[in-house]
Amino acid sequence: MKQLTLLVYTAITLLSVKDNFAQDKNNEVDKIFSWSKPSEPGCVCAISQNGKMVVNRAYGSADLERDVPINPNTIFDAGSVSKQFIAAAGLLLVQDGQLALTDDVRKFIPELPDYGAKITIGHLMNHTSGLREWTGLLPFAGDKPDVYSLILRQRQLNFKPGEQWSYSTSGFVLLKEVVARVSKMPFTEYMQKRVFDTLEMKSSSYTENMRAIIKNRALAYDREGNHWKMAMLLDNDRGGGGVLTTASDLLIWNDALTNGKLGKLVSEKMQEPTTLNSGRKIDYGRGLFLESYRGTKEIWHSGSADGYKTWLGRYPEHGLSIAIMCNSGDGTDRISFAHKIFDLFLPSVTTPDFDPAPAPVKDIDPNKLAGLFFNETTGESIRIAVQRDRLRIAEGPGLDQLSIDRFKRRGAMPGFMSQDEFEIHYLSDDRFELKSMEGGTTMYRRAKPFSPAGNELKAFTGRFDSDELKTAIYISEEKNGL
Repeated sequence: MKQLTLLVYTAITLLSVKDNFAQDKNNEVDKIFSWSKPSEPGCVCAISQNGKMVVNRAYGSADLERDVPINPNTIFDAGSVSKQFIAAAGLLLVQDGQLALTDDVRKFIPELPDYGAKITIGHLMNHTSGLREWTGLLPFAGDKPDVYSLILRQRQLNFKPGEQWSYSTSGFVLLKEVVARVSKMPFTEYMQKRVFDTLEMKSSSYTENMRAIIKNRALAYDREGNHWKMAMLLDNDRGGGGVLTTASDLLIWNDALTNGKLGKLVSEKMQEPTTLNSGRKIDYGRGLFLESYRGTKEIWHSGSADGYKTWLGRYPEHGLSIAIMCNSGDGTDRISFAHKIFDLFLPSVTTPDFDPAPAPVKDIDPNKLAGLFFNETTGESIRIAVQRDRLRIAEGPGLDQLSIDRFKRRGAMPGFMSQDEFEIHYLSDDRFELKSMEGGTTMYRRAKPFSPAGNELKAFTGRFDSDELKTAIYISEEKNGL
């Protein structure tokens, strides 16, 4: 009897310790989101360890007009987190033998223009197709076409497929169409049947019409001065729809990818780094960034659909998975939230995080090296900036100093020059040589001031028409310029 009493007491004690531990974690997570007020937009944060959800907390308001609070089951627009779902849809067909990553997209979409170089299914999945990004084109399109038609009207690529990495939602719009045609099923139905139902993601759907009535969906907002305004992408601005889901369903998705629940090929190919034609490896798989935080593998993607902001990531070496979904607009630093959660749950990981800031420049005035430079062959520009005596590419990486006139890119960023680990050698204050990691060299020359005399500006004026955009742009001369 004494042994039985001891066992019962031990079990109760262990359960109590476990409950207290979970409560402590909830309290600490609450502190990370303490900025959220019940009367303002907020977030849901769900966390799992080794496949078991340990946190699912909600903060803020889902509907400011009706004072509806966000709850753990509130549905959000996942934004670009949808891309990994679209990639998985295509890979399921590859796994089934109905599609190959090397297939020409025009085999399935013959109306796509012939660009003189094959765009493959694989190119669509990893942002190497060269297709122009539709989000930059649509605002200029005079006839406001649907996004799919706008993509098909483009007669040129930004680069030869596989030569560069450049984030392009256009590729995923075409991939959805390929999946629908090959499966002979509307894409929304295919996603429901093959992904959401299979994984029992009961609160998830792929929705093409964002005006549809979705129970328990949060509205999204952005701050305008001291006030909030609605901020949601509807109709054509949403580019054919996206995944509507909950933070807890996203943990189910992460667990499925970690454990191959959609099939070994799907998980492996989604987490396979991109390889350019040159052989250069890019820290991006298919719909997923493949990076690291504090020396730990970090598989992640963020999402933004106007006021909806999402971050989904996992750390497979530690069995940690984090999903953050918010409706609070551009000021929502969800990447910072995620890394604070990592530090909270994995205090034993003490490796310092990578510091993107280079050291201050020595032995030369960095301001002499800064400015606007143009590629002598293509005319493309690079602006070198100075921040606290440090050199960096404007809106790009920092530059580590190697010698008085040589600098090297600091850190990896797929979105800038396809993650090229280049070096810059200043031949003079006004000219430098950029040497790529493969050895190719490009010359850049400082931009010269232009002071037009007489009627020189008239050469730049007039009407400029675009058949692809079905629009005209008028440029005229005014007192202070064009």
